[in-house]
Amino acid sequence: MTHLALKNVSKHFGDFTAVNDFNLDVKKGEFVSFLGPSGCGKTTTLRMIAGFEIPTTGVISIDGVDITNKAPSQRNVGMVFQSYALFPNMTVAQNIGFGLRIRKEKEADVQDRVKEMLSIINLEKKADSYPYQLSGGQMQRVALARALAIRPEVLLLDEPLSALDAKIRISLRAEIRSIQQKLGITAIYVTHDQEEALSLSDRIVVMNMGEMEQVGTPFEIYNFPTTVFSANFVGTLNNASAEVVDPAKGTISIDGVQFESAVDLKERKKGDKVRVAIRPERLSFASEQKKANVVDAVIENVTFLGSVVRIKVKIGSTKFNMDTFNNPFLELPKIGSVEQVTCSREAVLVLDE
Repeated sequence: MTHLALKNVSKHFGDFTAVNDFNLDVKKGEFVSFLGPSGCGKTTTLRMIAGFEIPTTGVISIDGVDITNKAPSQRNVGMVFQSYALFPNMTVAQNIGFGLRIRKEKEADVQDRVKEMLSIINLEKKADSYPYQLSGGQMQRVALARALAIRPEVLLLDEPLSALDAKIRISLRAEIRSIQQKLGITAIYVTHDQEEALSLSDRIVVMNMGEMEQVGTPFEIYNFPTTVFSANFVGTLNNASAEVVDPAKGTISIDGVQFESAVDLKERKKGDKVRVAIRPERLSFASEQKKANVVDAVIENVTFLGSVVRIKVKIGSTKFNMDTFNNPFLELPKIGSVEQVTCSREAVLVLDE
């Protein structure tokens, strides 16, 4: 059942369109990420859900109740900001209980809820500490607890981990996901970090220039992108211009080198220009695992990346990256040598040019 719904939502600032015709139904307890580059409209959409911006057109509803024009205080949503936004003159416990006291809840109930939230974020011993006495990760956990303390119907998170270092980001995003699942709360998460979106989300909304490019599970977004933008923005990607050779067989040509794709090309005709995308990890040496497509490739460069070795090859006149897992017995090809490279038909994605 739909919990949060956005119908034909748009936002204009003068002649500039920040968000255009945004449509999304979010289920109760679902974790949805808005993913895209700066300026794509993801934060503006989040702010419209929160009530900080009013849509130019469209309707936003929670459990069927129209909240489009309601003030932030009237729509029962919790917000976690990138900058923590904690009150420096309040202790951790006071920060967490702030929203409850604003709502004039009984002090005994406030104390019980604060204690519960401190337990959830594992900061019981920091209850009497002030924000300046906390690490960045601890401050963001307090901000999360404050947002959750009011028992919001929807939790909104605006790039909450971007100010933290890499190791803390990884551990804290796991905590956020665990807490969200434990409480069963609906969450909308804004990020430009594809790894965050892929690891956290039930579904991802890829956005570009105010438009929804694609909506799907992390598996779908990564493995089956439907637009060139989605394919390029999420993950590392090889892409090249190609031409349809045989629509019935799914055959395309890249610089005269033919590949077969599992994508249905029946609606296209011979000679149509298309865009071909292949993930680096889907390419391998033919001697390792022979698949449908076997082509000659010139080895141009070998880069050691720790757990992965990236090999740059040239197929025809187009350069591709090929990733293989590192192991102590890996035999690396010589630069300048010609090797046979292969990939499955399913690995060859065909997108509109």
